[in-house]
Amino acid sequence: MSDNKVGAGMGIILLKDNTKILFGKRHIDPDKADSEMRGEGTWTLPGGKIEYQESFEETAIREVKEETDIDVKDCQVICVNNNKNKHAHFVTIGLYSDNFKGEPSVMEPDEITEWQWFDLDKLPDPMFFPSANIIENFKRKMFYIKRE
Repeated sequence: MSDNKVGAGMGIILLKDNTKILFGKRHIDPDKADSEMRGEGTWTLPGGKIEYQESFEETAIREVKEETDIDVKDCQVICVNNNKNKHAHFVTIGLYSDNFKGEPSVMEPDEITEWQWFDLDKLPDPMFFPSANIIENFKRKMFYIKRE
């Protein structure tokens, strides 16, 4: 974010059958990967920027529908992270849901080229670092982990 403002975004863990998490592959072209934090060619959780007047849950439901065509029925906030790199600075809210309907479809092919379910113990690499942070919070059952 070239204007030195902190952004607000979210990522959501969709857990299927208590064993699988949904990840999307970001486009390899940085202009199409569509993240101020970059992350082209990495695997990411569904998510995006919080819009004005939206709750965290409303953002998650909207973003998942826009990106995957999955209908999230219920979700909860599980963590907060302070994600920053040389490109941008975002406060990222992590959410969780195991209450959703549908299978993922590529709805924004210029941004995410595919969606796949990964076993909790065999997660994809390379992973978009804000998504990796949410996964670490989830696995360690910690709301906030101070990171440098």
